[in-house]
Amino acid sequence: MSETQPQLQHLLLKHHFPERHKMYISRIVVRNYRNFAHLDVQLQDGVTCIIGENNTGKSNLLRAIRLAIDANMSSQYRQLLEHDIHSDTELTKPNQVVVSVEFSDYAGKVNEEALLGDCQVEPNLARINYRYRPRLAIREEIEHEEFDDRPLSIIDDYHFEVTAGGDKDPGDVEWNEDLGKSIRFGDLQSFKVVFLPALRDVAQSLKQSYDSPLGQLLKASNFSEDEKHSLFEVIKSANEEIEKQPTIESLGQGIKKAFNDATGKAHKIDLRLGMSDPSFSSITRSLNVLFSNSAMDNFEVSRNGLGLNNLLYISMLLQGLEKRVEADKTAGQLLLFEEPEAHLHPQLQRVLYTLMEKKICQVLLTTHSTHISSHAPIESFITLSNDGSVATSGVVPKHASKLSEKETGDLNRYLDATRSTFLYSRKVLLVEGPAELFLIPILVKQLMGIDLDSHGIAVVPIFGKHFHTYAKLFGEHAIRKKCAIICDGDLKLEDIPEDTEEDDLIELLSHTIQEDDYLQIFQCPVTFERAITIPENLLMFLRTIKECGHTIRLRNFRKGIRTLCDKNTEKDTYNDTLSYLRELVLKSADDYGKARFAQTASKHVRLAKKMPSYIEHAINWLCEE
Repeated sequence: MSETQPQLQHLLLKHHFPERHKMYISRIVVRNYRNFAHLDVQLQDGVTCIIGENNTGKSNLLRAIRLAIDANMSSQYRQLLEHDIHSDTELTKPNQVVVSVEFSDYAGKVNEEALLGDCQVEPNLARINYRYRPRLAIREEIEHEEFDDRPLSIIDDYHFEVTAGGDKDPGDVEWNEDLGKSIRFGDLQSFKVVFLPALRDVAQSLKQSYDSPLGQLLKASNFSEDEKHSLFEVIKSANEEIEKQPTIESLGQGIKKAFNDATGKAHKIDLRLGMSDPSFSSITRSLNVLFSNSAMDNFEVSRNGLGLNNLLYISMLLQGLEKRVEADKTAGQLLLFEEPEAHLHPQLQRVLYTLMEKKICQVLLTTHSTHISSHAPIESFITLSNDGSVATSGVVPKHASKLSEKETGDLNRYLDATRSTFLYSRKVLLVEGPAELFLIPILVKQLMGIDLDSHGIAVVPIFGKHFHTYAKLFGEHAIRKKCAIICDGDLKLEDIPEDTEEDDLIELLSHTIQEDDYLQIFQCPVTFERAITIPENLLMFLRTIKECGHTIRLRNFRKGIRTLCDKNTEKDTYNDTLSYLRELVLKSADDYGKARFAQTASKHVRLAKKMPSYIEHAINWLCEE
């Protein structure tokens, strides 16, 4: 980390952004746009994290929102092309694209009520709609059965419209039904939408210009007339001193003589070398952000790394938005932020997220960073997933999974940077602990020839047996991605004995898991370490125990293997010896540390010859398309 980074980090966190209880976007409906056939999600105030694997439409969702409410988005981008239409939507026949954005918590706020007065659909609930559907003339021809049944042209026969309000729900409205009344984009100017794309050149954007964050900050700052006059006098005096310097004065006289010699007496002009008379705007345009550290003073942002400049850019942007709020010049603000983690190491990612939590404006961000998702509460997630179909589904896990407050709190504690990886994978394998995490992927590759990463399968240890909480996240009406649970113990409803006492039954039911097409449980009656210690894999554990340095245990393990290999060994002795070897493996893992023992065993996985059937079944189910 450079010396400048902790200084900036301290200033960012020290700066107090007062909480503003402004209106916020509470619901988004998207129909037939790009990879969304039908998306309907609820949002909370503050920061919302849009997460999911690649190609699930995170950027498309931000663009859809802009279609409806970004007054600065060019109209040419609102005229859709064929690739903007969901592949199952046939626009050669009458159809539509719908993007609807609902706002809440604006009642009693003057600017917000002025913006949304015509958009209200219920008390304290307003709606703005973008639609792409057949033009009015085409709709009337179809309604009066005067249309000649020719294929419709997406360019010539369709147009976009932006409307306010509407009695019908945007999730159900038909293409030939009206939804609210027409509004102009000029009516939306007081609602500021800021979009930061994933590929951004912030070093260039930080240079002083009218549209830069610094330019906007200066514009929003209230300089008094005395301050302006004082700045003018300081610069004017400095200019006069510069012009008096002998070298400057001599150069000026030389240029004047050369010019007048070239033009002749008829065009004689007085000329000097100096700076033009200052104005307040010219002074502020000359200002730049300068850094200093122990090695260098007053250097420009171009000398910084990309990460630090990204952090500086967003901090100045948020301060500019804060000044708009303080000056009461806004009816609402929305920051759409793609991949804020770009060029930032994990600590600065968390700093940036904390900065955005200050509620200066509502923030919708897309991210692939487990450091951000582990820092954000699960209530703030919108998870996008694609289960193999063309359409992407999106849910807010807390609502879709019907999580209790206790379960929500538990997940917020559990979802660290390791466990939150399942949010970005195509499929999930939940396991108990580090032994499974280290050994299963490499065993699967060695014995089944399957690379879990290539199949988009994340192995996620929950470090316990509380699978029921995680399991509620997956399902037809929750996160639609396959999740297999590998465990020992009884998690299925049918595993509960019929004669269980009532009090025990209530406790057991709270930990059972209902299986469906997206969630399956693969159980073993013994622990993973015992299950994997089968005759075909004993050589792997022999090498592991040897490397761990357990001399006596190694001697006993070898003796046990010889007993198993002896054809004269009786069945009971064979079974007792195998149980003894399993206990030796478990004892070694406990003494050495299960994670370290599993890591050591993974180096000798080439000696393993057989996968426990319950793990094999889980992998095969996950790999089914």
